[in-house]
Amino acid sequence: MAMPLHTVSDVAGLAPVPERPRRILISSDTYPPDVNGAAYFTHRLATGLAARGNEVHVVCQSEAGPASTDMVDGVVVHRLRSAPLLVHPTMRVTVPTRLDRLVAAVGPDVLHTQGHFVVGRAAIGAARRAGVPIVATNHFMPDNLFQFGHIPERLRTKAGKLAWRDFSRIFRRADHITTPTPLAARLLADQGFGRDVEAVSCGIDLTRFHPHAEPKAWARKMFDLPDRPTALFVGRLDEEKRLDELVRALPLVLNETDAQVAFVGKGNQRAELERLARRIGVAERVFFLGFVPDESMPQAYAAADVFAMPGVAELQSIATLEAMATGLPVVAADAMALPHLVNGNGYLFQPGDVIGLARHLTAVLTDDDLRAGLGRTSRELALTHDDQSSLARFERIYDEVAR
Repeated sequence: MAMPLHTVSDVAGLAPVPERPRRILISSDTYPPDVNGAAYFTHRLATGLAARGNEVHVVCQSEAGPASTDMVDGVVVHRLRSAPLLVHPTMRVTVPTRLDRLVAAVGPDVLHTQGHFVVGRAAIGAARRAGVPIVATNHFMPDNLFQFGHIPERLRTKAGKLAWRDFSRIFRRADHITTPTPLAARLLADQGFGRDVEAVSCGIDLTRFHPHAEPKAWARKMFDLPDRPTALFVGRLDEEKRLDELVRALPLVLNETDAQVAFVGKGNQRAELERLARRIGVAERVFFLGFVPDESMPQAYAAADVFAMPGVAELQSIATLEAMATGLPVVAADAMALPHLVNGNGYLFQPGDVIGLARHLTAVLTDDDLRAGLGRTSRELALTHDDQSSLARFERIYDEVAR
């Protein structure tokens, strides 16, 4: 249970009596029902902190347009007015606004911002003016934005430098800065960010994500999947995930074993992936499960034999951690923070090496003993990413900056 920040002394000189719980304001540009890693992390952070006895407020953009305030999952969610994003009509952007009145009304002990975009920078500005200490967690990489901004390949290096410069200008105002992995912290240093950055894992709920003893056929039936060896991907079906490589690898895997690929998630690449699967003759072996509610995700992992993550812009990858916690071997791109998660529990392949990807998937899917051993190691590694440890560390950070 969280320890309160504020106490008053009993008149008889006894132990301090709690006055109120720690009050945390979390700012984020993305929050459920948005579907992405940062939104999921922010939601789990907020609800996890609330469950530990903290008073938690979240300020984020409205998913529908109008502003609103509601209690959701034990968290007070303040949604700011938003408008459609012209370059990506299925997405929205917060209408810029000062948040001084909200910060004054909430009276937080600490602001924990999850980004430096519209909501994040407004919250940081308001917190600074109010004297509220700031903790900032980075989930940002320019690669995640290039597809939405339709930045041409030839301009991406320059655009990336400008984006990092903007990030540094905003995050330097924080009192304590975190990011999910040591590799992600090193990335910030490589980009010239001069502040100390602490690696704090996003963490996962190990009580929900764990190996299942039931036959995989049962889980596959839940998602109308044929009962055959299955490679699974979970995440946005977007450009930086490089999911075409997984589809292109499938014919090579099928030369050795009766296999299929299942995609969980939504995104603008689905139609292109479906066309590719038809063109290379594997459409009947590629399944798009769409959005799967969080409560059903343990069963989705239970339906698979191996987890594949070909993305090259992962600062940690919560989905990979969840797959590991359920005992799945991992085949992942040797890029960004993914190598941090692959150590005796699977294989890395060079981005773009479809033959190498197929070779590793085949090795896992055709060897029961190898698959079982890799899966046990995955679970052992995942045990070091317990979300309660991460939540406890964030609480200590809040207390440190609020002194």
